[in-house]
Formats: sequence, structure tokens, C-alpha cells
Amino acid sequence: MTAGLLPAGVILVESFGDTGDAAGIRLFPAEEALIADVVEERRREFTTVRGCAREAMRQLGREPAPLVRQGRDGPVWPEGLVGSLTHCVGYRAAAVAPAGAFRAVGIDAEPDAPLPYGLDRRVLTAGEAEAVAELGRAEVPVAWDRLVFCVKEAVYKAWHPLTGLPLGFLDAEVALSVDGTFTARVPGGPVPGGPPFPELLRGTWAAGRGLLRVGLAVPAPVPEGGTGPGAAAVQAEAGAAAG
Repeated sequence: MTAGLLPAGVILVESFGDTGDAAGIRLFPAEEALIADVVEERRREFTTVRGCAREAMRQLGREPAPLVRQGRDGPVWPEGLVGSLTHCVGYRAAAVAPAGAFRAVGIDAEPDAPLPYGLDRRVLTAGEAEAVAELGRAEVPVAWDRLVFCVKEAVYKAWHPLTGLPLGFLDAEVALSVDGTFTARVPGGPVPGGPPFPELLRGTWAAGRGLLRVGLAVPAPVPEGGTGPGAAAVQAEAGAAAG
């Protein structure tokens, strides 16, 4: 299920449940403080997803480091890394990449089931609702409305750390393809201390084992003639746009 969800250079580590794996993961004191009063199920979930992040860091040659939130934002990643976490029933995952190659990463996972009644009107634009209805007539058994929600969650995880701005569900416009890809159009513009955020994001989705999973990565600017994961992502982006 992992192949092709994220570009080369981004490490994705997944777990399809806790099944005792969390027992061998030691939390840092700052992480322990975040879950001091939570139920055991939430503790296992929290611990397992950080175990995924630790393994991704290890594969990048980095030592484990605490992942703590600032307010209601997502986790703050160690210097030199960008990443994203996700968890839902039966699934936990972390995606981590070097900041020199990627500016941001966004992943999300949801049950492959339709959105609760009425929620679609808060999540889908009019154009997306029409597209979902059309996709529903395709011979691909996917909860397309939930997949739009899943993509927008991943988009936010990439958008907010860079811009510091809110992004409502109706602020992004998602286009899904049955081939397992998607685009998301967001308000582009200045990013504090960096180049503008791109207006068009491209990513990949996958369905299986009762889950929907999506991933996207924003490549870092590459000097002319540069190489590496970021350059490969830029070249792939250019090829997709030309196609």
C-alpha cells in the first residue's frame, strides 16, 4: 500500500494498529506531558504514531527527537526536517523528509466510508460535489466524498506550517482522478521567510484494507542545475504540467 504515495526522498512509515509495538517506544517528557490525562487507547495511538516518526527519522540518519504541538497546530519537527502525522481506526503513519529537499509534507488517512450526512455541504464545493457524483458512476468502489475530505486534511498539514494561516475546507478546490492522483488548488501567496506557496498541489491517493490514504509533498526550490529529491520532484511536477 505504500508504493508511490509520496515522492522519492520522503520516508513513510506505517502501522496498521498498535498490537504491542507501542510498548517498546519511549516517549520524551515533553510528549508525556501532552497525554498525561488521556485514556489508554489514545495513549497507544499517540505513542505508535511517534514510533513511526522515530523510525522515519532513523532512516534519514537522524536521532529520535520529541514531537510536540504548539497550541492547536501540528507537531513541531526538529530543525532540518519536515513531516506529517496521521492516525485513524486501524492505521497510524508518519512521513518525514529533509527540509533541504522539501518545504512541506502532508499525509492523511480516513475510513473508506461516505461522510456523515450533511457534512459534505461543509467540505465540498459545488464543483467538487458535481465531480464526486460523476465519479460515483465510475466502476471504482471508493467513498469519493470522504476522499476529498482526506485530501483537504493533508493539504492543510502542508499549508499551515508554511503560511501560519487558516485554510477552510471550502478554500481549497480538489480534483480527483481514478488513476490514484489528485490536484488541489489553494490560495497561493507569500510565505514568511520563504518563497510563495504554490497555488497548485499534486499528490497521490490509495484505497485498500478499508482505508483511504493520501500524500503530497511540496519540493524546495532547487538552484539551476541542482540534483536530489527536490529536483526530481520539480522535474516530475513539470512533466505532469506539460502532460
